This record gives sequence, C-alpha cells and structure tokens, in this order.
Amino acid sequence: MTRVSREMSIFAARNISTTSPMNIAIFVSGSGTNCENIIRYFQTSERYHIVLVISNRPDAYALERAKWLGVPSTVVPKADLNNPDVMLPLLRSNDVNFIVLAGFLPLVPDYLIEAYPQRIVNIHPALLPRHGGKGMWGHHVHEAVKADGDTETGITIHYVSPVCDGGEIIAQFSTPVSPEDTPDTIAEKVHVLEMAHFPEVLKQLWDAMPA
Repeated sequence: MTRVSREMSIFAARNISTTSPMNIAIFVSGSGTNCENIIRYFQTSERYHIVLVISNRPDAYALERAKWLGVPSTVVPKADLNNPDVMLPLLRSNDVNFIVLAGFLPLVPDYLIEAYPQRIVNIHPALLPRHGGKGMWGHHVHEAVKADGDTETGITIHYVSPVCDGGEIIAQFSTPVSPEDTPDTIAEKVHVLEMAHFPEVLKQLWDAMPA
C-alpha cells in the first residue's frame, strides 16, 4: 500500500474564502490523465469551471479527453505561447483567472507569470527540490530517482515562477521506493498520488484564496 505524507502549511496561513466563481485553463502537452481527472473532479462544481484546455501539441491525447468531456480546447504552438499579443487575448476572451499546468512541457514565459501572479500552479513528479529543473520531466524524473537510489519519491504541487521548478511549494505527497522498483513502477506509484491529490489540493487552494 502506498504511504502518503503531506505538507499543506501554505493553507494554514490563508483563512479567507470567497464565493466568487473561478474560470480555470489547463495547459497540457501529452496524454492528459491529470487533465481529465481535474475536469471530472470539478464537473459539477458551481464555483470552479474548467473553461479551456490548451496544448502546445496538436497530437496531444488530452485534446480528445477535453472533447469527450465538453471542454473547449485549442492548440498554441511555442511561438504563440511566447507572444503576449496572442495568449493574453485568448485567456481574457475566456475570462480565465487561474492556470493549471498538468504535464505541460514548455517553460511558461515571464509575461504570463506577471499577468497571473500566484495564479499558475504546476505538478512535478518528484519531491522538489530533488530531481527538478531543466530536462527533469516525465520518465526522466523516475529514471533519476532509480539511478540515485532514492528511498522515497512523490509529487510536488507548486506555484510557477521564472525559475524552472523553483516556485513556492504548496503541497507534497510521498511514496516509498524499494530496491526492486523500476522507473515504470515508480511512475505508477507517482501516478496514484497525482490522481488522488492534485484536484483535492487545487480545491483547497482555491477555497482559501481571497477574492
């Protein structure tokens, strides 16, 4: 059975809630299991609305998942991602006021971080600051965990900053790694944590945000 430890101290400092609705965009590059999980979690919410899925890749399976679930989606190539004259009108036309990265590979440009301060959140498949930074995504992370002989790994949910994987940590959840584990089995353990905790943390974060 997976052991889970959690650090949610950032929520303790916030006790202001709001009933204002929030429109969320999910940025994703790949299969989109986290994307689908988040959409389903908030499907019946009257306060939190997933209004747009954005991918940098036209072949991302996440776009199909969004279509099944009735969420509008669009493809934004890297050149457009880095162009505020494209991205900001797109987000504003959908009244987006929070962005969730769910397996999004490109670096978020500084102008977008400035436009959405403390309103862009990422999930990383390791316990930052370990195994973070440039090149540390997906299976590369799990291979590094195995190669370094780590006895635990997990997920980190954090704010996005101009430093890759360097933003303020919101929550972490861990799972043990045994000598018998492979990068594939490590990935499976991490995926269990993602499915169990990412939407829950987002809801707690949004519930605690001031208007």
